[in-house]
Amino acid sequence: MRRRALLAAGLGSACAMPLPCFSQSYPDKPIRILQGFAAGGNADTIARVVGAEMSKSLGQPFMVEAQAGAGGTIAAATVARAKPDGYTLLLATGGHAVAGALYNKLNYQTVSDFQMVSTVTFFPFLLVVRGDSPYRSLSDLLKAARADARSISYGTAGIGSTHHLAGELLVKSAKADMLHVPYRGDAASVTALIGGEVPFIIAPPTAVMPNIKAGRLRAVATTGAQRWSLMPDLPTVAEQGVPGYDVTSWAGLMAPAGTPRAIVDPLQAAVLKALKAPEVRARLEDMGGEARGSTPEEMKAMVGDELKKWTVVVNDAHIPKQ
Repeated sequence: MRRRALLAAGLGSACAMPLPCFSQSYPDKPIRILQGFAAGGNADTIARVVGAEMSKSLGQPFMVEAQAGAGGTIAAATVARAKPDGYTLLLATGGHAVAGALYNKLNYQTVSDFQMVSTVTFFPFLLVVRGDSPYRSLSDLLKAARADARSISYGTAGIGSTHHLAGELLVKSAKADMLHVPYRGDAASVTALIGGEVPFIIAPPTAVMPNIKAGRLRAVATTGAQRWSLMPDLPTVAEQGVPGYDVTSWAGLMAPAGTPRAIVDPLQAAVLKALKAPEVRARLEDMGGEARGSTPEEMKAMVGDELKKWTVVVNDAHIPKQ
């Protein structure tokens, strides 16, 4: 009897400890996904599409909340400080690593303050000229830039954007001076290109595809290591004389550091299952992305590598730290 009483007491003590018992019933309430950009934008849409599918596996709704501003760092800071219980997640984008390289005083650590769950999607940027441009390829642009550094400029969504750093990496890798012209977002850079203010821009597919299809713009390169599946005839930057060049942006789910593996594992499994759903894959492809999940360890290594790469680019280009 005494042994049974001690055993019962031990089991009671174990269930009094919050994490093991909590994880057995996880989730038992709605889960928030924070994203750091405008409602209705790419990050918001990705979070909603994937969250809605994940809710089917986990039996709880996923509520997407926009905390826009400061390059996504406001939402990231909120998640980094959140309780590590699996109910507050971050839909991070490639800008998460860029911000880590660009901002002097973040109140969180880009990698160590987060428990990675899984990547969700990867997508390249496109280098785009006007439909009537005399430049038929990236090689043409680089040749002109090397002949006269003042002749070629490029537009992006703004200083410190991933697009901007992709351009600075191109300048460094191709050894061709080009002037960066920042605009207030992708829509403004597209308008500037159509208006003839700059010879080319760097932009995500969603920002330029309607004008490419209408013939007003023409893509001359894709920034990924491989050709983009939706434009298989479009050569990469690396294929046009800049070997090793690879800029692929991404989106993925993170939780606060310290989130137990017993909670991370079902979340990651739900992401992978969601990415197999034909309607989810089709929606991500419509946005220019490739559905691709990962292990938490793979995602952590990827974010760490991105942080190192962009830190070197920021320092070499003397981009002012924010």
